[in-house]
Amino acid sequence: MSSSIELIGGIAATITTLCWVPQALKVIRTRETRAISLVMYCMLAVGIALWLVYGLLIGSWPLIGANAVTIIPVLIILGMKLRFG
Repeated sequence: MSSSIELIGGIAATITTLCWVPQALKVIRTRETRAISLVMYCMLAVGIALWLVYGLLIGSWPLIGANAVTIIPVLIILGMKLRFG
């Protein structure tokens, strides 16, 4: 039972992590960030960081892996937003 729960968490983590890649690639390619909310991405980055800490504290590999990977494209998008407005 526990391994099937972790599998579901792993699949969910993979899907929600990969959803940020197309946005990051588009922002990197076009440098267009006007339509992106700075406040939203700041809040998102903080939330992901907190989920990562939570995952580390409870030892949940789906949470740790997903949030460790997700924070990368989110921070890239946030950095591009700060640089290109």
